[in-house]
Amino acid sequence: MHTDTERCLRAVRSKDARFDGWFYTAVLTTGIYCRPSCPVVPPKPRNMRFYPSAAAAQQAGFRACKRCRPDASPGSPQWNERADLVARAMRLIADGIVDREGVPGLAARLGYSPRQIERQLRAELGAGPLALARAQRAQTARLLVETTTLPMAEIAFAAGFASIRSFNETVREVFALSPTELRGRAGPGPRTATPGTLALRLPFRRPLNPDNLFGHLAATAVPGVEEWRDGAYRRTLALPYGHGIAALTPHPDHIDCRLSLTDLRDLAGAIARCRRMLDLDADPEAVDDLLRTDPQLAPLVDKAPGRRVPRTADPDEFAVRAVLGQQVSTAAARTHAGRLVRAHGEPVEDPAGGLTHLFPTTAALAGLDPEALAMPRTRRTTLTGVIGALATGTLQLGVGSDRDEARARLAALPGIGPWTVECIAMRALGDPDAFTPTDLGLRRAAARLGLPATPAALIRHSARWRPWRAYAVQYLWATDDHPINHLPGN
Repeated sequence: MHTDTERCLRAVRSKDARFDGWFYTAVLTTGIYCRPSCPVVPPKPRNMRFYPSAAAAQQAGFRACKRCRPDASPGSPQWNERADLVARAMRLIADGIVDREGVPGLAARLGYSPRQIERQLRAELGAGPLALARAQRAQTARLLVETTTLPMAEIAFAAGFASIRSFNETVREVFALSPTELRGRAGPGPRTATPGTLALRLPFRRPLNPDNLFGHLAATAVPGVEEWRDGAYRRTLALPYGHGIAALTPHPDHIDCRLSLTDLRDLAGAIARCRRMLDLDADPEAVDDLLRTDPQLAPLVDKAPGRRVPRTADPDEFAVRAVLGQQVSTAAARTHAGRLVRAHGEPVEDPAGGLTHLFPTTAALAGLDPEALAMPRTRRTTLTGVIGALATGTLQLGVGSDRDEARARLAALPGIGPWTVECIAMRALGDPDAFTPTDLGLRRAAARLGLPATPAALIRHSARWRPWRAYAVQYLWATDDHPINHLPGN
Protein backbone atom coordinates (compact mmCIF):
# COMPACT_ATOMS: atom_id res chain seq x y z
CA MET A 1 0.00 0.00 0.00
CA HIS A 2 2.89 2.38 0.75
CA THR A 3 3.48 2.87 -2.98
CA ASP A 4 -0.03 4.34 -3.47
CA THR A 5 0.81 7.90 -2.44
CA GLU A 6 -2.68 9.33 -2.86
CA ARG A 7 -4.28 6.59 -0.79
CA CYS A 8 -1.66 7.05 1.94
CA LEU A 9 -2.21 10.81 1.96
CA ARG A 10 -5.97 10.35 2.37
CA ALA A 11 -5.41 7.99 5.29
CA VAL A 12 -3.02 10.40 7.01
CA ARG A 13 -5.26 13.44 6.47
CA SER A 14 -8.27 11.62 7.91
CA LYS A 15 -6.15 10.08 10.72
CA ASP A 16 -7.67 6.72 9.82
CA ALA A 17 -6.63 4.17 12.47
CA ARG A 18 -7.68 1.30 10.18
CA PHE A 19 -4.41 1.78 8.31
CA ASP A 20 -2.14 1.69 11.37
CA GLY A 21 0.37 -1.07 10.70
CA TRP A 22 -0.32 -1.09 6.95
CA PHE A 23 2.29 1.62 6.34
CA TYR A 24 4.32 4.27 8.19
CA THR A 25 4.65 7.99 7.45
CA ALA A 26 8.08 9.60 7.73
CA VAL A 27 8.44 13.39 7.93
CA LEU A 28 11.53 14.84 6.29
CA THR A 29 11.50 18.10 8.26
CA THR A 30 11.37 16.47 11.70
CA GLY A 31 13.13 13.16 11.10
CA ILE A 32 10.36 11.15 12.75
CA TYR A 33 8.00 8.45 11.53
CA CYS A 34 4.39 7.99 12.63
CA ARG A 35 1.36 5.77 12.29
CA PRO A 36 -1.34 7.11 9.89
CA SER A 37 -3.62 8.05 12.79
CA CYS A 38 -1.02 10.25 14.54
CA PRO A 39 -2.93 13.17 16.16
CA VAL A 40 -0.42 15.87 15.13
CA VAL A 41 -1.21 18.16 12.21
CA PRO A 42 -0.11 16.38 8.99
CA PRO A 43 2.90 17.95 7.26
CA LYS A 44 2.90 19.11 3.67
CA PRO A 45 2.77 16.22 1.20
CA ARG A 46 6.19 17.09 -0.22
CA ASN A 47 7.70 16.47 3.22
CA MET A 48 6.18 13.00 3.64
CA ARG A 49 7.62 9.64 2.71
CA PHE A 50 5.82 6.33 3.15
CA TYR A 51 7.42 3.07 4.26
CA PRO A 52 6.05 -0.50 4.42
CA SER A 53 7.56 -1.27 7.83
CA ALA A 54 8.88 0.42 10.94
CA ALA A 55 12.23 -1.24 10.24
CA ALA A 56 12.43 0.40 6.81
CA ALA A 57 11.72 3.83 8.31
CA GLN A 58 14.37 3.25 10.98
CA GLN A 59 16.91 2.15 8.39
CA ALA A 60 16.23 5.36 6.47
CA GLY A 61 17.27 7.31 9.57
CA PHE A 62 13.87 8.23 11.05
CA ARG A 63 13.03 7.87 14.73
CA ALA A 64 9.70 6.84 16.23
CA CYS A 65 7.15 9.53 17.08
CA LYS A 66 6.91 9.95 20.86
CA ARG A 67 3.23 10.84 20.66
CA CYS A 68 1.61 8.18 18.44
CA ARG A 69 4.17 5.44 19.20
CA PRO A 70 4.06 3.74 15.78
CA ASP A 71 5.93 0.68 17.06
CA ALA A 72 2.88 -0.18 19.20
CA SER A 73 0.35 -0.20 16.35
CA PRO A 74 -1.42 -3.44 15.32
CA GLY A 75 0.56 -5.49 12.85
CA SER A 76 -0.28 -5.60 9.18
CA PRO A 77 -3.15 -8.05 8.59
CA GLN A 78 -1.32 -9.37 5.55
CA TRP A 79 1.16 -11.42 7.56
CA ASN A 80 -1.56 -13.63 9.00
CA GLU A 81 -3.76 -13.64 5.89
CA ARG A 82 -1.17 -14.53 3.30
CA ALA A 83 0.58 -17.86 2.85
CA ASP A 84 3.56 -16.79 0.71
CA LEU A 85 7.23 -16.71 1.72
CA VAL A 86 7.27 -13.11 3.00
CA ALA A 87 4.19 -13.64 5.19
CA ARG A 88 5.58 -16.88 6.62
CA ALA A 89 8.89 -15.15 7.33
CA MET A 90 7.15 -12.28 9.11
CA ARG A 91 5.22 -14.68 11.33
CA LEU A 92 8.44 -16.46 12.27
CA ILE A 93 10.28 -13.19 12.95
CA ALA A 94 7.43 -12.08 15.23
CA ASP A 95 7.80 -15.40 17.05
CA GLY A 96 11.48 -14.60 17.70
CA ILE A 97 13.18 -17.08 15.36
CA VAL A 98 15.86 -14.62 14.20
CA ASP A 99 16.82 -13.76 17.78
CA ARG A 100 17.06 -17.45 18.72
CA GLU A 101 18.45 -19.04 15.55
CA GLY A 102 19.65 -16.18 13.36
CA VAL A 103 18.87 -15.65 9.69
CA PRO A 104 20.19 -19.14 8.77
CA GLY A 105 17.64 -20.64 11.19
CA LEU A 106 14.85 -18.59 9.61
CA ALA A 107 15.91 -19.67 6.13
CA ALA A 108 16.15 -23.33 7.14
CA ARG A 109 12.61 -23.32 8.51
CA LEU A 110 11.32 -21.80 5.28
CA GLY A 111 13.35 -24.00 2.94
CA TYR A 112 15.10 -21.11 1.19
CA SER A 113 18.61 -19.69 1.27
CA PRO A 114 19.39 -16.68 3.52
CA ARG A 115 20.08 -14.63 0.37
CA GLN A 116 16.64 -15.42 -1.06
CA ILE A 117 14.95 -14.47 2.22
CA GLU A 118 16.90 -11.22 2.41
CA ARG A 119 16.07 -10.30 -1.18
CA GLN A 120 12.33 -10.93 -0.90
CA LEU A 121 11.92 -9.16 2.43
CA ARG A 122 13.85 -6.13 1.22
CA ALA A 123 11.82 -5.98 -1.98
CA GLU A 124 8.49 -5.89 -0.14
CA LEU A 125 9.28 -4.41 3.27
CA GLY A 126 12.32 -2.27 2.61
CA ALA A 127 14.33 -4.11 5.28
CA GLY A 128 15.96 -7.49 5.76
CA PRO A 129 15.30 -10.00 8.54
CA LEU A 130 17.96 -8.59 10.88
CA ALA A 131 16.52 -5.07 10.65
CA LEU A 132 12.98 -6.38 11.16
CA ALA A 133 14.08 -8.36 14.22
CA ARG A 134 15.94 -5.30 15.52
CA ALA A 135 12.77 -3.20 15.28
CA GLN A 136 10.93 -5.86 17.27
CA ARG A 137 13.69 -5.91 19.90
CA ALA A 138 13.36 -2.14 20.24
CA GLN A 139 9.63 -2.44 20.86
CA THR A 140 10.16 -5.19 23.44
CA ALA A 141 12.81 -3.07 25.16
CA ARG A 142 10.46 -0.09 25.34
CA LEU A 143 7.74 -2.23 26.94
CA LEU A 144 10.13 -3.48 29.59
CA VAL A 145 11.65 -0.05 30.24
CA GLU A 146 8.26 1.61 30.68
CA THR A 147 6.33 -1.10 32.53
CA THR A 148 8.90 -2.67 34.88
CA THR A 149 11.53 -1.63 37.40
CA LEU A 150 14.04 -4.14 36.03
CA PRO A 151 17.66 -2.95 35.70
CA MET A 152 18.59 -1.90 32.18
CA ALA A 153 21.13 -4.72 31.85
CA GLU A 154 18.40 -7.31 32.47
CA ILE A 155 16.09 -5.56 30.01
CA ALA A 156 18.76 -5.61 27.30
CA PHE A 157 19.22 -9.35 27.76
CA ALA A 158 15.49 -10.07 27.92
CA ALA A 159 14.77 -8.02 24.76
CA GLY A 160 17.30 -10.05 22.78
CA PHE A 161 20.24 -7.64 22.51
CA ALA A 162 23.73 -9.09 22.42
CA SER A 163 25.21 -6.31 24.53
CA ILE A 164 24.33 -3.29 26.67
CA ARG A 165 25.99 -1.11 24.06
CA SER A 166 23.76 -2.32 21.21
CA PHE A 167 20.72 -1.94 23.49
CA ASN A 168 21.61 1.69 24.32
CA GLU A 169 22.44 2.55 20.71
CA THR A 170 19.24 1.01 19.33
CA VAL A 171 16.98 2.72 21.87
CA ARG A 172 18.63 6.09 21.16
CA GLU A 173 18.35 5.63 17.38
CA VAL A 174 14.72 4.48 17.41
CA PHE A 175 13.26 6.68 20.15
CA ALA A 176 15.76 9.61 20.30
CA LEU A 177 15.99 9.00 24.06
CA SER A 178 18.31 7.02 26.28
CA PRO A 179 16.74 4.07 28.11
CA THR A 180 16.79 6.08 31.35
CA GLU A 181 15.10 9.05 29.65
CA LEU A 182 12.52 6.70 28.12
CA ARG A 183 11.66 5.37 31.57
CA GLY A 184 11.45 8.88 33.01
CA ARG A 185 9.20 10.05 30.19
CA ALA A 186 6.76 7.20 30.93
CA GLY A 187 5.92 8.91 34.23
CA PRO A 188 5.32 7.50 37.70
CA GLY A 189 2.54 5.05 36.75
CA PRO A 190 2.35 1.52 38.18
CA ARG A 191 5.26 -0.71 37.27
CA THR A 192 5.86 -4.38 37.77
CA ALA A 193 8.54 -5.13 40.31
CA THR A 194 8.10 -8.90 40.30
CA PRO A 195 10.48 -10.40 37.70
CA GLY A 196 8.62 -11.99 34.82
CA THR A 197 5.22 -10.37 35.44
CA LEU A 198 3.93 -7.74 33.00
CA ALA A 199 0.73 -5.81 32.34
CA LEU A 200 0.25 -4.81 28.69
CA ARG A 201 -2.43 -3.38 26.39
CA LEU A 202 -2.81 -5.25 23.10
CA PRO A 203 -4.22 -2.97 20.36
CA PHE A 204 -6.53 -4.05 17.56
CA ARG A 205 -8.48 -2.61 14.66
CA ARG A 206 -12.08 -1.88 15.56
CA PRO A 207 -14.66 -3.28 15.70
CA LEU A 208 -13.95 -6.38 17.73
CA ASN A 209 -16.81 -8.59 18.89
CA PRO A 210 -15.53 -10.59 21.90
CA ASP A 211 -18.55 -12.90 22.20
CA ASN A 212 -17.60 -15.82 19.97
CA LEU A 213 -13.86 -15.15 20.36
CA PHE A 214 -13.64 -15.45 24.14
CA GLY A 215 -16.77 -17.58 24.35
CA HIS A 216 -15.19 -20.26 22.18
CA LEU A 217 -11.91 -20.26 24.09
CA ALA A 218 -13.69 -20.43 27.45
CA ALA A 219 -16.27 -23.07 26.46
CA THR A 220 -13.63 -25.42 25.05
CA ALA A 221 -11.02 -24.74 27.76
CA VAL A 222 -8.96 -27.78 28.77
CA PRO A 223 -8.98 -28.16 32.56
CA GLY A 224 -5.62 -27.26 34.06
CA VAL A 225 -4.38 -25.58 30.86
CA GLU A 226 -7.11 -22.96 30.36
CA GLU A 227 -9.75 -21.28 32.46
CA TRP A 228 -12.16 -18.33 32.58
CA ARG A 229 -11.62 -16.40 35.82
CA ASP A 230 -12.76 -12.92 36.89
CA GLY A 231 -13.63 -11.84 33.36
CA ALA A 232 -10.36 -13.06 31.83
CA TYR A 233 -9.39 -16.00 29.66
CA ARG A 234 -6.27 -17.51 31.20
CA ARG A 235 -3.98 -20.19 29.84
CA THR A 236 -0.51 -21.66 30.19
CA LEU A 237 2.03 -21.17 27.41
CA ALA A 238 4.94 -23.42 26.48
CA LEU A 239 7.65 -21.05 25.22
CA PRO A 240 11.18 -21.46 23.80
CA TYR A 241 13.05 -20.42 26.96
CA GLY A 242 10.54 -21.42 29.63
CA HIS A 243 6.83 -21.21 30.18
CA GLY A 244 4.25 -18.58 31.02
CA ILE A 245 0.68 -17.80 31.94
CA ALA A 246 -1.38 -15.28 29.97
CA ALA A 247 -4.54 -13.61 31.28
CA LEU A 248 -6.50 -11.82 28.54
CA THR A 249 -9.45 -9.51 29.25
CA PRO A 250 -11.48 -7.80 26.49
CA HIS A 251 -12.09 -4.04 26.63
CA PRO A 252 -13.73 -1.77 24.03
CA ASP A 253 -10.43 -0.37 22.73
CA HIS A 254 -7.81 -2.94 23.75
CA ILE A 255 -7.15 -6.35 25.26
CA ASP A 256 -5.70 -6.25 28.75
CA CYS A 257 -2.84 -8.76 28.80
CA ARG A 258 -1.20 -9.99 31.99
CA LEU A 259 1.85 -12.13 31.33
CA SER A 260 3.74 -14.13 33.91
CA LEU A 261 6.93 -15.54 32.39
CA THR A 262 9.66 -17.72 33.82
CA ASP A 263 12.11 -16.13 31.35
CA LEU A 264 11.63 -12.59 30.02
CA ARG A 265 13.38 -13.49 26.77
CA ASP A 266 10.03 -15.07 25.84
CA LEU A 267 8.15 -11.75 25.99
CA ALA A 268 8.00 -10.95 22.26
CA GLY A 269 7.05 -14.51 21.38
CA ALA A 270 4.36 -14.66 24.09
CA ILE A 271 2.81 -11.40 22.84
CA ALA A 272 2.86 -12.70 19.25
CA ARG A 273 1.11 -15.91 20.31
CA CYS A 274 -1.58 -14.04 22.24
CA ARG A 275 -2.20 -11.76 19.28
CA ARG A 276 -2.49 -14.71 16.89
CA MET A 277 -4.77 -16.61 19.24
CA LEU A 278 -7.18 -13.64 19.42
CA ASP A 279 -6.77 -12.72 15.72
CA LEU A 280 -5.93 -9.14 16.75
CA ASP A 281 -4.18 -8.15 13.52
CA ALA A 282 -7.26 -8.82 11.38
CA ASP A 283 -8.84 -6.10 9.24
CA PRO A 284 -12.51 -6.42 10.30
CA GLU A 285 -13.76 -3.69 7.98
CA ALA A 286 -12.41 -5.47 4.91
CA VAL A 287 -13.84 -8.80 6.08
CA ASP A 288 -17.26 -7.45 7.01
CA ASP A 289 -17.60 -5.30 3.90
CA LEU A 290 -17.16 -8.35 1.66
CA LEU A 291 -19.47 -10.60 3.71
CA ARG A 292 -22.17 -7.92 3.64
CA THR A 293 -22.42 -8.34 -0.12
CA ASP A 294 -24.27 -11.61 0.52
CA PRO A 295 -27.88 -10.69 1.46
CA GLN A 296 -28.15 -13.72 3.76
CA LEU A 297 -25.04 -12.78 5.75
CA ALA A 298 -25.51 -9.00 5.79
CA PRO A 299 -28.00 -8.95 8.73
CA LEU A 300 -25.65 -11.13 10.80
CA VAL A 301 -22.72 -8.83 10.15
CA ASP A 302 -24.73 -5.68 10.82
CA LYS A 303 -26.04 -7.11 14.10
CA ALA A 304 -22.62 -8.00 15.55
CA PRO A 305 -19.72 -6.77 13.37
CA GLY A 306 -16.09 -7.49 14.03
CA ARG A 307 -16.14 -11.21 14.73
CA ARG A 308 -12.70 -12.78 14.88
CA VAL A 309 -11.58 -16.37 14.34
CA PRO A 310 -10.53 -17.91 17.68
CA ARG A 311 -7.17 -19.47 16.97
CA THR A 312 -4.58 -21.21 19.13
CA ALA A 313 -1.39 -20.47 21.03
CA ASP A 314 0.07 -23.85 20.05
CA PRO A 315 -0.71 -25.42 16.64
CA ASP A 316 0.45 -28.92 17.64
CA GLU A 317 -1.76 -28.80 20.71
CA PHE A 318 -4.76 -27.86 18.63
CA ALA A 319 -4.19 -30.71 16.17
CA VAL A 320 -4.29 -33.20 19.04
CA ARG A 321 -7.40 -31.56 20.45
CA ALA A 322 -9.10 -31.55 17.04
CA VAL A 323 -8.76 -35.34 16.87
CA LEU A 324 -10.01 -35.70 20.44
CA GLY A 325 -13.05 -33.64 19.45
CA GLN A 326 -14.03 -35.76 16.45
CA GLN A 327 -17.69 -36.82 16.68
CA VAL A 328 -18.03 -36.02 20.40
CA SER A 329 -19.49 -33.15 22.40
CA THR A 330 -17.49 -30.15 23.60
CA ALA A 331 -17.67 -31.51 27.17
CA ALA A 332 -16.39 -34.93 26.12
CA ALA A 333 -13.50 -33.39 24.16
CA ARG A 334 -12.50 -31.36 27.23
CA THR A 335 -12.62 -34.49 29.37
CA HIS A 336 -10.36 -36.45 26.99
CA ALA A 337 -7.90 -33.57 26.76
CA GLY A 338 -7.88 -33.08 30.52
CA ARG A 339 -6.91 -36.72 31.03
CA LEU A 340 -3.95 -36.36 28.65
CA VAL A 341 -2.87 -33.21 30.46
CA ARG A 342 -2.92 -34.80 33.90
CA ALA A 343 -1.06 -37.88 32.68
CA HIS A 344 1.55 -36.28 30.40
CA GLY A 345 1.60 -32.49 30.91
CA GLU A 346 4.36 -30.64 32.73
CA PRO A 347 3.12 -29.23 36.07
CA VAL A 348 3.26 -25.46 36.62
CA GLU A 349 2.50 -23.17 39.54
CA ASP A 350 -0.28 -20.59 39.28
CA PRO A 351 -0.64 -18.54 42.48
CA ALA A 352 -3.24 -16.29 40.81
CA GLY A 353 -5.61 -19.02 39.61
CA GLY A 354 -6.32 -22.66 38.97
CA LEU A 355 -3.97 -23.57 36.12
CA THR A 356 -1.87 -26.64 36.81
CA HIS A 357 -0.14 -27.89 33.65
CA LEU A 358 1.27 -27.13 30.25
CA PHE A 359 -0.42 -29.07 27.48
CA PRO A 360 1.82 -32.11 26.82
CA THR A 361 4.30 -31.87 23.97
CA THR A 362 4.09 -34.31 21.09
CA ALA A 363 7.38 -35.80 22.31
CA ALA A 364 5.76 -36.50 25.70
CA LEU A 365 2.70 -37.99 23.99
CA ALA A 366 4.68 -40.11 21.54
CA GLY A 367 5.06 -42.90 24.07
CA LEU A 368 1.49 -43.04 25.35
CA ASP A 369 -0.32 -46.37 25.45
CA PRO A 370 -3.25 -46.23 22.98
CA GLU A 371 -5.10 -48.85 25.03
CA ALA A 372 -5.27 -46.37 27.91
CA LEU A 373 -7.36 -43.97 25.83
CA ALA A 374 -11.11 -44.18 26.46
CA MET A 375 -12.14 -43.81 22.84
CA PRO A 376 -12.90 -46.01 19.81
CA ARG A 377 -9.95 -47.92 18.36
CA THR A 378 -10.12 -46.08 15.03
CA ARG A 379 -9.79 -42.72 16.77
CA ARG A 380 -6.90 -44.02 18.86
CA THR A 381 -5.13 -44.90 15.61
CA THR A 382 -5.87 -41.43 14.24
CA LEU A 383 -4.56 -39.74 17.39
CA THR A 384 -1.33 -41.72 17.56
CA GLY A 385 -0.81 -41.14 13.83
CA VAL A 386 -1.11 -37.35 14.22
CA ILE A 387 1.12 -37.34 17.30
CA GLY A 388 3.75 -39.42 15.51
CA ALA A 389 3.73 -37.18 12.43
CA LEU A 390 4.10 -34.06 14.58
CA ALA A 391 6.80 -35.56 16.80
CA THR A 392 8.96 -36.65 13.84
CA GLY A 393 8.44 -33.42 11.87
CA THR A 394 6.65 -35.19 9.03
CA LEU A 395 3.74 -32.85 9.73
CA GLN A 396 4.55 -29.22 10.52
CA LEU A 397 1.88 -26.77 11.66
CA GLY A 398 3.97 -23.89 13.02
CA VAL A 399 3.60 -20.23 12.04
CA GLY A 400 6.08 -20.64 9.20
CA SER A 401 4.47 -23.76 7.74
CA ASP A 402 3.32 -24.06 4.14
CA ARG A 403 -0.48 -24.29 4.46
CA ASP A 404 -1.03 -26.29 1.28
CA GLU A 405 1.64 -28.83 2.20
CA ALA A 406 0.29 -29.14 5.75
CA ARG A 407 -3.22 -29.74 4.42
CA ALA A 408 -1.99 -32.47 2.09
CA ARG A 409 0.00 -34.21 4.83
CA LEU A 410 -2.95 -34.04 7.21
CA ALA A 411 -5.33 -35.51 4.65
CA ALA A 412 -2.93 -38.40 4.05
CA LEU A 413 -3.08 -39.51 7.70
CA PRO A 414 -5.57 -42.28 8.60
CA GLY A 415 -8.82 -41.01 10.10
CA ILE A 416 -8.26 -37.37 9.15
CA GLY A 417 -11.18 -36.23 7.01
CA PRO A 418 -12.07 -32.84 5.49
CA TRP A 419 -13.70 -31.53 8.70
CA THR A 420 -10.56 -32.10 10.78
CA VAL A 421 -8.29 -30.74 8.04
CA GLU A 422 -10.29 -27.52 7.75
CA CYS A 423 -10.62 -27.04 11.52
CA ILE A 424 -6.85 -27.34 11.89
CA ALA A 425 -6.33 -25.06 8.88
CA MET A 426 -8.66 -22.46 10.42
CA ARG A 427 -7.40 -22.42 13.98
CA ALA A 428 -3.85 -23.84 13.91
CA LEU A 429 -2.58 -22.75 10.49
CA GLY A 430 -4.53 -19.47 10.60
CA ASP A 431 -5.98 -19.77 7.09
CA PRO A 432 -8.62 -17.01 6.78
CA ASP A 433 -10.32 -18.93 3.97
CA ALA A 434 -10.62 -22.30 5.74
CA PHE A 435 -14.13 -23.68 5.39
CA THR A 436 -16.00 -26.58 7.04
CA PRO A 437 -19.01 -27.35 4.79
CA THR A 438 -19.62 -30.75 6.41
CA ASP A 439 -19.92 -29.28 9.91
CA LEU A 440 -23.38 -30.03 11.28
CA GLY A 441 -23.73 -26.69 13.07
CA LEU A 442 -22.76 -24.80 9.94
CA ARG A 443 -25.24 -26.72 7.79
CA ARG A 444 -28.05 -26.09 10.27
CA ALA A 445 -27.27 -22.38 10.29
CA ALA A 446 -27.19 -22.32 6.49
CA ALA A 447 -30.59 -24.02 6.31
CA ARG A 448 -32.11 -21.51 8.76
CA LEU A 449 -30.88 -18.63 6.62
CA GLY A 450 -32.04 -20.10 3.32
CA LEU A 451 -28.50 -20.91 2.19
CA PRO A 452 -27.70 -24.22 0.49
CA ALA A 453 -27.51 -26.93 3.14
CA THR A 454 -25.65 -29.70 1.28
CA PRO A 455 -21.85 -29.49 1.43
CA ALA A 456 -21.32 -29.32 -2.34
CA ALA A 457 -23.90 -26.59 -2.85
CA LEU A 458 -22.61 -24.66 0.18
CA ILE A 459 -19.08 -24.77 -1.19
CA ARG A 460 -20.29 -23.29 -4.48
CA HIS A 461 -22.20 -20.54 -2.68
CA SER A 462 -19.25 -19.77 -0.41
CA ALA A 463 -17.11 -18.71 -3.37
CA ARG A 464 -18.51 -15.19 -2.90
CA TRP A 465 -17.12 -15.11 0.67
CA ARG A 466 -13.54 -15.78 -0.36
CA PRO A 467 -10.93 -15.12 0.95
CA TRP A 468 -12.77 -14.72 4.27
CA ARG A 469 -14.74 -17.96 4.56
CA ALA A 470 -13.34 -18.70 8.05
CA TYR A 471 -15.01 -15.48 9.22
CA ALA A 472 -18.26 -16.40 7.48
CA VAL A 473 -18.17 -19.63 9.51
CA GLN A 474 -18.00 -17.58 12.73
CA TYR A 475 -21.06 -15.54 11.76
CA LEU A 476 -22.98 -18.67 10.83
CA TRP A 477 -22.03 -20.56 13.99
CA ALA A 478 -23.12 -17.54 16.04
CA THR A 479 -26.76 -18.05 14.97
CA ASP A 480 -26.88 -21.02 17.36
CA ASP A 481 -27.41 -20.42 21.09
CA HIS A 482 -24.35 -22.40 22.12
CA PRO A 483 -21.95 -21.43 24.95
CA ILE A 484 -19.12 -20.92 22.45
CA ASN A 485 -20.97 -17.86 21.14
CA HIS A 486 -21.29 -16.02 24.46
CA LEU A 487 -18.95 -14.48 26.97
CA PRO A 488 -19.22 -16.52 30.18
CA GLY A 489 -21.85 -14.99 32.41
CA ASN A 490 -23.63 -13.22 29.52
